Formats: sequence, C-alpha cells, structure tokens
Amino acid sequence: MPPVLFLLILSGALCSLGQAMSREEKHRLRNQVVEMFDHAYQNYMDHAYPADELMPLTCRGRVRGLEPSRGDIDDALGKFSLTLIDTLDTLVLLNKTTEFEAAVRRVLSDVRLDNDIVVSVFETNIRVLGGLLGGHSMAVMLKEGGQNMLWYQDELLHMAKDLGLRLLPAFNTSSGLPYPRVNLKHGVRGPETRTGTETDTCTACAGTIILEFAALSRFTGDPVFEAHARRALDFLWEKRQRNSNLVGTTINIHSGEWVRRDSGVGAGIDSYYEYLLKAYILLGDDLFLQRFNIHYASIMKYISQPPLLLDVHIHKPLLPARTWMDSLLAFFPGLQVLKGDIRPAIETHEMLYQVTKKHNFLPEAFTTDFRVHWAQHPLRPEFAESTYFLYKATGDSYYLEAGRTILDNLNRFARVPCGFAAMKDVRTGSHEDRMDSFFLAEMFKYLFLLFAEAEDLPFDVEDYVFTTEAHLLPLSLSAAPHSSSVPSNRTSEEDLDDSNFDWTCPNTRLMFPDPAFPRNLREPIRSAVDKSCPRPAPYREPGMGRPPLRAQDFMANNPEHLELLRRMGVSLIHLKDGRVQLVQHATQAVSAVAAEDGVRFMQEMMELSSQQQKEQLPPRAIQIVSHPFFGRVVLTAGPAQFGTDLSKSSTGVRGFVTVAEPYSGCTELTNAEYVQGHIALLQRGQCMFAEKARHIQRAGAIGGIVIDDNEGSSSDTAPLFQMAGDGRNTDDITLPLLFLFHKEGNILLEALKEYREVEVLLSDKARDRGVDVQEAEDDCLTEATTPTPFEPTSQTQMSTVELDESVSEEVSPSQEEVSPVDEENSSAEEVNPLEEEAIPTEAEADLAQPKEKRDADRREESEGDTDSSSQSVDELLADWREDLEAFQQMEKDEL
Repeated sequence: MPPVLFLLILSGALCSLGQAMSREEKHRLRNQVVEMFDHAYQNYMDHAYPADELMPLTCRGRVRGLEPSRGDIDDALGKFSLTLIDTLDTLVLLNKTTEFEAAVRRVLSDVRLDNDIVVSVFETNIRVLGGLLGGHSMAVMLKEGGQNMLWYQDELLHMAKDLGLRLLPAFNTSSGLPYPRVNLKHGVRGPETRTGTETDTCTACAGTIILEFAALSRFTGDPVFEAHARRALDFLWEKRQRNSNLVGTTINIHSGEWVRRDSGVGAGIDSYYEYLLKAYILLGDDLFLQRFNIHYASIMKYISQPPLLLDVHIHKPLLPARTWMDSLLAFFPGLQVLKGDIRPAIETHEMLYQVTKKHNFLPEAFTTDFRVHWAQHPLRPEFAESTYFLYKATGDSYYLEAGRTILDNLNRFARVPCGFAAMKDVRTGSHEDRMDSFFLAEMFKYLFLLFAEAEDLPFDVEDYVFTTEAHLLPLSLSAAPHSSSVPSNRTSEEDLDDSNFDWTCPNTRLMFPDPAFPRNLREPIRSAVDKSCPRPAPYREPGMGRPPLRAQDFMANNPEHLELLRRMGVSLIHLKDGRVQLVQHATQAVSAVAAEDGVRFMQEMMELSSQQQKEQLPPRAIQIVSHPFFGRVVLTAGPAQFGTDLSKSSTGVRGFVTVAEPYSGCTELTNAEYVQGHIALLQRGQCMFAEKARHIQRAGAIGGIVIDDNEGSSSDTAPLFQMAGDGRNTDDITLPLLFLFHKEGNILLEALKEYREVEVLLSDKARDRGVDVQEAEDDCLTEATTPTPFEPTSQTQMSTVELDESVSEEVSPSQEEVSPVDEENSSAEEVNPLEEEAIPTEAEADLAQPKEKRDADRREESEGDTDSSSQSVDELLADWREDLEAFQQMEKDEL
C-alpha cells in the first residue's frame, strides 16, 4: 500500500486571522466544557441511571415501556444503560480516570445484554458496541500506563463480543444487508422476536457497521464480524447508480432495489460515506478509499452547490430532490477536512455557522433561504465536530470563536437544573424532555479537544480514529491479523479507476499561502445568509417607484398603514363574517405611480396568502422568569388570531400571573383589582376566546393565558392550537392572549400555588435566561419571507382581496382562488379565501390549526415524548432547588 498521510489534522496550524484567542481564554473555555459535562453526566447518574437516558425536565430516567412510545426513536433504547456505555471513553479524554474506572465496574456488574427487547441494529452498533470498544481501548491504554485499571482483563471486550453475536442474526439475508431491527434475546424471524418482517433499511443503517465490526474482529481474532460488514458494503457499492455513482436513501434488503432514490449527504446516507473513508484510515484497505473517491467526485459534481448541499435524484442527478437541508449534513465539512478538500469545507461550515447564529442552534431542517423547516434541535454534535476538524486543519482562531458560540448557546438556552434539554422549537426556545446519549458521547469530546492543548490530553488522539459516535478506535488495528469467512461481493479492481485521485492529503501550509484565504471564502457566504432574511424597506412616499408598504408588514388596525393604502387606491372593508376585504380602485390613487404601487401591494398580498397557507404558524413561548426558575422553564404556547402580535415585539410582555375570577373569564371579573397590571390565567370553555380577552382587558390585565380544560393534553402530542376570533371585528383587543395545554398549564398553576408570586414573559421565543438581560434582536424573524415577483395575467383597473381577519393580526390571507368579477364597467380580480384546512370546531367556537406534518422518512422521529402528568411541580422544584446555587454561580460567570 502506498504511504498515506490520512489525517490532514497532523499538519501544523496556519497564521490565525484577526486577534488570536489567548492561551488563558482557551484554558477557561476548556474548563467550562468540563463543568458542563459534569453537570450533564452527574445528573444522569443521580436521576436516571440505570435507565438508558435522562429526562432532564422531569429529572428522571427514560425506561422503554414505562414512558409513552416515541416511535422509531425509542429503538435506540435497550435497557442497557445506554448513556453510561456511550460516555465511557469521554470520561478518559476529559481526564476523569477515577470516574471511568467506577463506570466500567458499574457496566460490568449492572448491564445485561440478553433483554427481550427489539432494538435498532444501527443505533446499537454505533452507540453500545462502539461504546464498549471505545471503553476497552481506553482501559487497555490506561492499564499499559501502569497507573490505572490494573485489574482489567478485557471484560468490556467480552461484553462487546456478546453484543456482536446478538446483532449477527440481523445479517441473515440473501443480500447481506442487515434487517433494521433485532431482538437482543431471540434474534430475528421467529414469532417471538417481533421482527424480521421489514423489507427496507436506510443506506447509512446498512453501511455504518464496518468500523465497529472490523475492530471487534481484530480485537478478538474472530473474522466473522468484519466479513459480514464488508459484505454489506460490497452490496451497497454494487447497487450504486452506475451513471451518477450515487446511492439512494432507502434500499430493499432482499432485492436491492432503491426504495427512495433521492441522494444527499444528510440523514439516511451520511455515515455511509464517512465509514468508507474511515475504514480506509483504520484498516488500510485501498478499496475503501477508491470507492470513497468515486462517490466523492459525484457528490462534488451533483450535490455540492457551495455553500449548499442539496439532495438530487440518483437517476437524474441534475434535478434537485428537495429545497431544504437537514442538520445531520453538518458532519460533512469535517469529513472533507479528512479528505483534504478544505475550500468547500470552509464554505459549508460558514453557512452552517451563520444559520446557527440566526437561530441559536441548527434546526433539524432548514430551507435554501435559511428559514426553519423543522424546528427541533436534539443537541446534535455534528456542527461542533466539523468546527474542531477545521480548527485543527487551519489553526484559524475564528473556529475557536465558533466553539465559544456553541458553548454559550448551550448554557443560555439548553441548560436546565437536571442537565441539558433538547430544543423542541429553536424559534421559541421551548424544551423537550430529552437528553440523548450522543450529547455526552460526542459533543463534549469535540468541544474539549477544540480548546485543549496537547498537554491537557491523557493520550495522543492522532493514534485513534473517531467513529460516527466519536468513539475511539486505535489505528494499530490496521496491523492486526484478519481474514474473511463469508464470501464477498467485492468488485474487481479493474472496474475502479483511481488515476484522478491523489493518495495523500495536501499540506495546509501549501494550500493557504495567504492567511486571509479562509476569511475571503467566508465573507460572501455570511452576506448571502444575512440577505436571505431581509429587513422591511425604509419608508418612502407613494409614487416614488417602490411600494411604501410590504404585504407582510401590513396591519389592519394601524392608522398609518390605512392612510398608505388610501393613497395607493386600496380600501379596507370589514365583512360581517370577520374577514377583511381589500379592494383597489386604480382611479382613486393619488397618482399613476401610486396606483402601480397599489397593484404591486395587492400582488404581494395574494402571493403571501398562498405562501402562508403552506407554512405552519409558529408557536409562542411562556417563560417563567421569577425565582427559582430564572427563565429556565419555557412552555410552548399557541397564539391567538387577534390581539398583540408578539412576533413584532422585541421585548414581549412581562408580568406576574393571577387567576381570573370567574376562572372561565366569560363574565365581568370580580377580582379586577388583582388582575389589573397582571397577566390573567383563564380556563378554556363556556365562551369565545375573544370574549375572555375583552373581559380581562376591561379589568386592566396586560395579557392572558388560557389553559386547556382537557386533562392530560400536552404540546408534546397535540397539534399547535391557535385561538380564533368571534366573527366580529377584534381590533379592540390590544393585549396578547396565549393558549397552554393542560400539562403545561398545570406546571404554571402548581408554581403559582407553591410561590404565590410567579412572573412570566410572553414572547415569540424564549429570551436570554438571565433575569435582566435583554436579547439583542439584530436578526429578522425566522419566518420572514420575500415574495417573488408576480406577473399579473391581465391589467385591471380594480382588484379585490378578501382576507380572513382571524388568520393573524397582520391580516395574512388564507388560501385563495382568483376569478374575474364584473363591477359596473370595470374588470376585477377577486381573491376569495377558502376555509382553513384541518380546523376542528368545538361548541365553544375554539379553533385549532395543526402543525405541518413531519416527513415520515426522516432518519429519526423528532416527536416530543408524552410525559406522565402525575409528577407535580412540587417534586420537580425539590430537585431544581439543589441546583439553584450552581446556576446562580454559573450566571455570574457568564455575566
């Protein structure tokens, strides 16, 4: 094999751009990473172990079968103390040798692998088998050092082999591709296994086995594991589309037919490409590098559109398959660093960094104009991973600042008393009761390595390769003996042409003779992301060639807006059914140019109507900011179609809550003196939402929160609820009204019962967790859109747009149809809104609009889990009080 410099990160650092981060500051950030890890790990051990994962909002462990099912995402849980095993080698890297030794003893004494439970082959391989092998590697390294783990006799390796044998039945298919699930006790295909009936698996699920299985074979001397993993990779290679050299996302494990023919580098495929390159690094087999290089050339030809990475069809790779990207592709710049292709790595990473700064975290999916597509963020580590590799490759302190941003956002927005909570919605800052094991396995490894100096590390990480779960496997395995006991479908090497590919990765010093080169790549991308979320145009008098009022900014109760409409010949009519009709008479405009502005405004309004019908209405946030919560509890709330639009407020509405009397709010309040200046709590039912709002407004309330009377309802499981008007003009309602489901409302009521004075912030998204810190809102709203130019089919003298006023206070139209209407002697365009789809109606005239359906083909389902409502807030607060002192100290450090 030719000599290969397979790790680009071995090359020295370049000159930093701008002000380099001081050694002292790096040391401080390194220590902060360790403190954050301690907070997450200790809370798992205190509140969750031996459960698989921690539920950080309710301070308890997630045990499969005891909690409501979350679907496929629960297949990672096997009642084998997942988080502890996944964290073993992280403990060693962070110099926690004593904790590592104790953790290994716990695993050996407590963990069982023969549970009668169905698990994901992919997740169990990368998290549990990888965790055991990484732990074994660390134990051997420490034992050889002569100071620690002297008692260790390969016990973790024996457990790893036991688990490997339990996974092997999944590979009993004609193709060699594994079934996606296996029963740890019974295997597959028997009635008692509850598995073996699946026909499809994702490409990454079948192609992300080789590192762990090959390491297991070479550690134990049993070749069967590596042979099965190689056979699966061979089959995937054979089934690639031969013209594009791309693979699809989902494949039939029996026939090899592609079930989903879209191809990208994100969810469903991602780690297949990663493992081809890393299998070459770990095992030294040229075939893996050849295959990776051929795939990579096609990725850069068809999928890469710097800085974007867009899915295409494998048979027609010039046609895009979708207009959004998922967050899992954030690993790809790091893989490009290992490949040695730095320029596109810098460009894609910069795009991801700007999206992160815009939304605080990478949304699970975002559009090509960088708006939120799926709003969840389960604390994924891929962006931190790429940040680390780019810093090692370039030495540019810019990436240290990116790491600081990750740390700050985790502490400000995700940290809770019992750990770190996933984000249910990056727009509002609301939480999900979830802390996945990969957060401890990966996030803290990469952040620690980013800020650590060589002398801070207990071993040389360049002697190891990171698996996709960031477990450490020694490169010395490439010299270990191996053989094949299973026939391989290996392609003849004559079919592979590597003449266009270098065998060595380039030296970064030669790539970047100009220290400003990375910065020059980043600047245009930063500008592109900024421009994708435009600010409203400054005021200009009608008739100056540009419309002075954009459709997305229009508010029907704004006198200035109504005057601008009048000058453009647009009048507003309130209909009896609660809708608003916009009518433009070109002859009534103050000038011909103003009339043209009016036509443009009406066209924008029509397009905005269609656009907003397709987009889910974003939820709102209720943040408890008083003692002892200090802004760290955020409740997901539904908006009202009337009253103050919180998305247009930079500060939100803040005040103490009080229960209205009567609780229904359907008559004049009898405790108006207590409600005045407060936020009133109301119960759903008995009258219209708008009627409740008017009663508390007359009592002097500054806002209202309606709590669902349907016991057990929760935002985790129910669709987003938006409160409709009462069919009349609601411009008189000027306070914000939000809706809480029963579970979230009960948290607020229990807090009020315990503390009597509870202060909350009503806003479009959670603000800085500091009590007196106001978050700077330099970025525009997540859902801001720029309507594309609209060409009318015919010139008209009068246009009519009917809008359902209940849709929002911005008077955003519902879905419409356009048809010609005769009115006297002039032609017209009329836009009549249709009924909103999927709006359940109740006797009390409450209206709910469901969220946009999630894509059923996602690699992980990001649905929130349903928590039992039996645990009161009193119990939660008992745990939270223990961490209060630590939080106060942390906030002092942040300030």
